Amino acid sequence: MHLLEVDNLRVTLNTGRGPADALRGVSFAIDRGDTVGLIGESGCGKSITALALMGLLPEGAIVTGSIRLEGRELVNLPEGELCQLRGRRMGMVFQEPMTALNPLHTVGHQIAEPLRVHLGLSARDARARALELLQRVRVPQAARRLDAYPHQLSGGQRQRVVIAIALACGPDLLIADEPTTALDVTVQREVLDLIAELVAERGMGLLLISHNLGVMARTVRRLMVMYGGIVAERGPTDSVFARLAHPYTRALFASRPRLGLPRGTRLPTIAGRVPELADLPHGCPFADRCPRVVDECRAAIPPALPVHAAHDARCIRMHEAPEAVHA
Repeated sequence: MHLLEVDNLRVTLNTGRGPADALRGVSFAIDRGDTVGLIGESGCGKSITALALMGLLPEGAIVTGSIRLEGRELVNLPEGELCQLRGRRMGMVFQEPMTALNPLHTVGHQIAEPLRVHLGLSARDARARALELLQRVRVPQAARRLDAYPHQLSGGQRQRVVIAIALACGPDLLIADEPTTALDVTVQREVLDLIAELVAERGMGLLLISHNLGVMARTVRRLMVMYGGIVAERGPTDSVFARLAHPYTRALFASRPRLGLPRGTRLPTIAGRVPELADLPHGCPFADRCPRVVDECRAAIPPALPVHAAHDARCIRMHEAPEAVHA
């Protein structure tokens, strides 16, 4: 049995222009100790996927399909039962710690809260455990920081506090949504190395969401490329990077900055922009930006076609495409 199994997940949101399909048949599985990455531009559906898993979608969202945590169905689970799972079985590192943390409470109080709610620890024991967690995520002078407020910490320290809160009760699944946003490169590496170390140490499943190909290359074993509410390509990270089967994956790879380029070299860009949810086409969502589009691409969402072992992509022309771009 998989730790997490998502099958044909569909999410419809209410927008100013009416109902819009944010996720259109997303399926994947995560096992204990597994590390899975979800990558794509802003607006592709990455964060909606994470919020759907946690049961934190906006009011009025319609969810169909299946989300099972060790066989337990989470779709349409009563809010009270979801609250028992959040923080205890599923932890989430949010994208922006200043909005994830409560400015009116000390970080020690916020780390201790899930320990008291889910594990029933006394205030004294929860505080002691909060200190251990701050030390474990390498917050300097942890004993002093315990009584600090979020605004008194640096960006990297706040992100470590968010990680400590997510890991407080020893969850089975950790979802990290852009955990290094707005951090400098050195701190980014430290935070990602810390997450990887803790996941390996505790045997958790990890879903890491990012738009950074370099982060994915060194952090996750399996990769899903998302666009327009679908998983356009997925497979072992090495295989996806080596083959770049989907035109969108190739475009992302080609537009990344690289060392050694002559001064003044313009990076390739992806023409157009990610469509609004209400404007998603009936067929392949990348059709309007794809240089190899044909009429058949617009007829229906392409099926997932095999590329290599455990690697598939939703492109009917991928085997006709030119050679993949290499580093």
